[in-house]
Amino acid sequence: MSLFTSAPRRLCVVRLSAIGDCVNTVAVVQAIQRQWPTTEITWIMGKIEASLLGDLPGVEVIVFDKKAGWRGYLKVWKQLRGRRFDALLHMQAALRASLLTLGIRARYRLGFCRERAADGQWLFTNHKVPAPPLARRHVVDNLLAFADELGVATTAAQWAIPTSADEDAWARSQLQGQPTLLLSPSASKASRNWHVAGYAGLVTHAQQRGLQVVLCGGPSVSERQLGTDICAACPQPPLNLIGQTNLKQLLALMKQSRVLVSPDSGPAHIGNAADIPVLGLYADQTPRRTGPYLWQQAAVSVFEPLMLEQTGLSVDLLPWRSRLKREDAMQHITLEMVTSALDHLLETTSGAC
Repeated sequence: MSLFTSAPRRLCVVRLSAIGDCVNTVAVVQAIQRQWPTTEITWIMGKIEASLLGDLPGVEVIVFDKKAGWRGYLKVWKQLRGRRFDALLHMQAALRASLLTLGIRARYRLGFCRERAADGQWLFTNHKVPAPPLARRHVVDNLLAFADELGVATTAAQWAIPTSADEDAWARSQLQGQPTLLLSPSASKASRNWHVAGYAGLVTHAQQRGLQVVLCGGPSVSERQLGTDICAACPQPPLNLIGQTNLKQLLALMKQSRVLVSPDSGPAHIGNAADIPVLGLYADQTPRRTGPYLWQQAAVSVFEPLMLEQTGLSVDLLPWRSRLKREDAMQHITLEMVTSALDHLLETTSGAC
């Protein structure tokens, strides 16, 4: 039975990080807004995440600074003093997020069911959100279950994350109106990265198809080095913007590009939200759970055969959070797999090259 038959007055969302998970949470917030446009929504998120999502229409964003220690908690609690919410959506099974909810007053405190409530999250909630059926076990479906529980008649997941006129103009100045393959080669875990030779081969293949290739990514030393290595391995180096964009500029680039290629990382989910075709590269997790939501079927994945080899079980028989424990897993993705998947994606989406 749904918790609300009419629009609640105030809701609070706690999803602090990471970038990809917060972007996926936007689909839940905006589903609520479509059904209940008068409901006031407060979302507590991290500083980096707020740099991308802090201007979501109709959402009050309160920034939690995890680096500030207890001062970060106290600052948020002070901002919420005197407020009471109809429901708290505790959408992050992490201890620091659970501790933060201690200072939030709400009638209903929704959290994941015991099966999915890591780090003791179930101790901090009074209403458990059931897991969706196995056929809908993607991370986005698990988050949308919160909206279902509230009483929102959810349909297809949708995203609308704004960019400014200046950000859009900056992206146009970089891409110069050319059909572009945006390549985000680096994930937060090195084991999720594909190899330099593969990326270089993909760049050459895309260029031969008439696509401009642009590298994007964060400013870390490892990401910059990966970009430098890819460029050095290419007969015709791509435009390298790694470390030269903020998240809003990255989103603007995606909105104006033809296709995005990315391993399992935040940019894959940003691209999904930007309504751009996304070719994900997956090995240690299945894209059916963590891939770009609208482009799960387009992903190149070696998770299934490698996990069958490791455990003797098909994916459907494994626990929901199963991960492959092989440092060399991404090396099983071949260039031919990726170029074939890219060709198919280009040929089956609008504006094909």
